[in-house]
Amino acid sequence: MSNEWNMKTYMKGAAMLTIAAIIVKLLSAVYRVPFQNLVGDEGFYIYQQVYPFIGIVTTWTSFGFAVALSKILSEYKATKNDEAIPRIIQIAFVFIGIISILFFLLLFAGAEFLASTMGDVQLAPLLKAGSYVILLMPMLAVLKGKFQADGKMQPVAYAQVIEQAVRVIIILLGTWIVVSTSFDLYKAGSMAMYGAVAGELAGVVFLSYVYWRGLGNLHTNKPKQVVPIWPIVKDLTIVSISASISALLFLLFQLVDSFTIFQTLVESGLEKQQAMEMKGIYDRGQPLVQLGIVIASTLSLAIVPLVAHRINKEKGRTAIPFMQLTYRVAFTFGIAAALGLIVVLPYVNEMLFQTRAESFTLMVFACQIIWMSLILTLMAMLQGSGKVKIPTLFLLVGVFCKWLLNGMLVSSYGIVGAAIAGNISLAIVFLMMFYYFKKNWNISFASISFYKGIGIASLMMVICVTAYVWVADAILFDSLSSRLQSVVISISAVTLGATIFLLIIAKRRVIGEKEWFLLPFGRRMATFQLWLNKEK
Repeated sequence: MSNEWNMKTYMKGAAMLTIAAIIVKLLSAVYRVPFQNLVGDEGFYIYQQVYPFIGIVTTWTSFGFAVALSKILSEYKATKNDEAIPRIIQIAFVFIGIISILFFLLLFAGAEFLASTMGDVQLAPLLKAGSYVILLMPMLAVLKGKFQADGKMQPVAYAQVIEQAVRVIIILLGTWIVVSTSFDLYKAGSMAMYGAVAGELAGVVFLSYVYWRGLGNLHTNKPKQVVPIWPIVKDLTIVSISASISALLFLLFQLVDSFTIFQTLVESGLEKQQAMEMKGIYDRGQPLVQLGIVIASTLSLAIVPLVAHRINKEKGRTAIPFMQLTYRVAFTFGIAAALGLIVVLPYVNEMLFQTRAESFTLMVFACQIIWMSLILTLMAMLQGSGKVKIPTLFLLVGVFCKWLLNGMLVSSYGIVGAAIAGNISLAIVFLMMFYYFKKNWNISFASISFYKGIGIASLMMVICVTAYVWVADAILFDSLSSRLQSVVISISAVTLGATIFLLIIAKRRVIGEKEWFLLPFGRRMATFQLWLNKEK
């Protein structure tokens, strides 16, 4: 009875953590829209140049190390070796603290050098402002890791939402004040960096409060057991990187863009002001892709423990059906999100970002939704089965390819070259990962009829939405102002496209009713599919 209760409690907490992660990802994508509207493309360029530095360090430390510490503590608890836990926490805190201080010094002391390398020395104050957030990471990682190891996921889930909510509020409110009073875009960017610091500080304060109320217990009266330091440090490093690498991929691509696009555009003959604006327009694609991969991100969070639990089972339900279903769902909604966005992108571009500038570039950028959805899914399945070293190497190869291709394509094709470079690099990562997966499990992810069903649904969606958009633009909403017209067309076209796509995949039973029931929020789709296909 106790084990059943513990499992129910754990699953409830894990579900809460997943919901919190979805909210955080949505907030992370959505706040960039009003932020860009406040500061324009040049201000957006300034923020996006610096954001990857902060995002990479905080993702690795507060997420990756928290997962790693949780795993190590859980393993020691499973062997009834509770006396070692205080010492492990102490080792983790010191190790993460050393890494955080090194990264802080790198960003703070090296701000001028990094800004100069990016081609814009005025970015140095932003790097310094953002560097302070790194100093909060040891406490945040240790608190999150301890709570997760104890099976208390709720405080961690609440903390994640609080961090992001405070961050977004400070960024938008602070930016509005700066823009209203001085319109100094670099000051606005610094304010956005301080927003990140405020968000993480809020997370630390909240988790510390919960701990002091007795929901956490970082100390014990028992004597600390001697624990070898190196194995703990090694496990923390390897597990933290493997746990966060798929989340880091998108940020590493952005970091490559920060060092290459603006510099190359200026060297190609563009004025600095124009190059800033072009990079800012290119960066509009980041939140669009983030929104497009929300489903794949959610599935990747859910599949890791599922695969890990079932991977070695020989009897009963193995991991293979879950792997197949996860791949098919990621493929289905990755294709739908990418193609649906591409068809209406000029209108979505104006609706969200005020102009239709470089809509073709953003269409090319949006194709990354497909590759990212599949990569996140494959990486999660490999991670769940304990195979992370080779896939991590694949991801690093992808980052190198992105760097190489940016240098080759941006000088010739401008920002559309950077979008093409991203797609080629992600396609290479996917193909390597797919081959590696097949080498380990020679399973078929989907049947020919599945791909045929997705192809028909996608084609019908594109044809119908394209026709509707043309009629809506030329006739139905021609009298509206340009941006209002884009709002109406975007919302109605997305609704129409989603309806057509879901109707066709439901009618063709691309995903079975029993499979829908296994997915988050899939019960309604299963009920609708049964109703649609019942004999009338």
